[in-house]
Amino acid sequence: MKKIVPVLMTMVMALAFAGCGKKDGFGATMKTYFFNYTVNSAYVCAEFEGYQPAEGNQLLVAEVTIKNTFDEEIEMYDTDFQAQWGGSGDDDFSVPITWDGTEEGMTPLTDDQLPGIYPLAKGESRTGLLVFEVPEGKTELSISYMEAFDDDSTGETFFVNFTAEQK
Repeated sequence: MKKIVPVLMTMVMALAFAGCGKKDGFGATMKTYFFNYTVNSAYVCAEFEGYQPAEGNQLLVAEVTIKNTFDEEIEMYDTDFQAQWGGSGDDDFSVPITWDGTEEGMTPLTDDQLPGIYPLAKGESRTGLLVFEVPEGKTELSISYMEAFDDDSTGETFFVNFTAEQK
């Protein structure tokens, strides 16, 4: 069964970004142990639905489609995914803006955003937005996911690399 520990996962994924995992671009489907995911499109902007990033940052808005391929319902978290941009160190990643340190996270800004926590029935697909803060000027980005299991082991790390449009 799927187990997510967002803070631990964040640290591990930052290290994993350095060079391993499966990679591809827009429209490519990453096939994980639990689900498939596709980054359909992405853009960067200065504001999203009234939300403004911290000074020196911009927002990455990515549309993703997730399909449960596991043999039972799974609980999904928006923090299952990270935005990463590589570069200068271990802090070259972010989690969705809805992450506020609690399991539930803050309320999405629009109905188009994926919620902090949601069930995904066996065979069900869901498309929604993930919104991240990333450094200004960065357009070469990725959305990543690392498999995590109940026994605290990890599997593969998946990256969808892309160039985000500027809006």
